Amino acid sequence: MSLHQRLRAATASAHQGLEDALDWRARVATRDGYRDLLARFHGFHSAYEPAIGDALADAAFWGPRRRLSALEADLAHLGMPDADIAALPRPSAVTFADSAAAMGALYVLEGSTLGGQVIGRHIGALHGFADAGLVYYRAHGRQTGLMWNAFRARLDRLSSDAEAEAALASGTATFDALKAWLCAPDTSASHRVG
Repeated sequence: MSLHQRLRAATASAHQGLEDALDWRARVATRDGYRDLLARFHGFHSAYEPAIGDALADAAFWGPRRRLSALEADLAHLGMPDADIAALPRPSAVTFADSAAAMGALYVLEGSTLGGQVIGRHIGALHGFADAGLVYYRAHGRQTGLMWNAFRARLDRLSSDAEAEAALASGTATFDALKAWLCAPDTSASHRVG
């Protein structure tokens, strides 16, 4: 079994737990709810993207996969001022021991680009968005499948048992952290607009 297949199997329960707890359809039913969900994603990406980039140390591979600016563009489109975006809450900073652990975390973020295509179409139809307001969910656009395949190929090149274990542990931990962050009660009104 390839490493990406092992990751899919190892994280299946955590992935399903996130989907069940998140209830994204209900959260995006209103523009305010959609904006609040994007704000939570912004916080998560703010903590995880720098850590992944540091551990991978490969700008050519990692650069096109960053999505924080897409979240900022969508939040701005939904009326959130730049200062409010910059002040959004985020989880504690994370670090990855090595590139294999970073690849496990990136499995979660990059994998979300696939389902994001379906979610983006739903949100677009619901709120009348075409491209603006959907940059995060459009991810890599027509290149999403190619980007996923390139990611998978790189992941599957991790060959040692230690690398595989690091990626598996990190993938599961990232799903759990994402669920905890996205589904935590929001006690801050600082990012609400209007």
